[in-house]
Amino acid sequence: MFRTLSILAALSAAFATPALAQTTKAEDCGYQADVVAAVQAARIARVGERDVAGHVAETAPEWPENYNAVIPLVTPWIYQMKRSEVKSADLKAAWTELCLSQ
Repeated sequence: MFRTLSILAALSAAFATPALAQTTKAEDCGYQADVVAAVQAARIARVGERDVAGHVAETAPEWPENYNAVIPLVTPWIYQMKRSEVKSADLKAAWTELCLSQ
């Protein structure tokens, strides 16, 4: 789990700045966390790693389109974890907390 948190911290730091000038840090972190949750849901649903972006797009996400760029960056992190860990972890909350602390 420590390795997971280290990777999460590194990824969160990479996205800590607002993607749009009109987006507050809280909104930015919220959108990023929504992306993480969508990828986590795809992992739990046994969607193949290569198919995640298409699967998430089919769910009509409510975040701005530019946040789709986060999908290929967080997918390997989530898919490297054991499914049992992914099922029990609240990755959205963890991402939000780390993002806001950056």
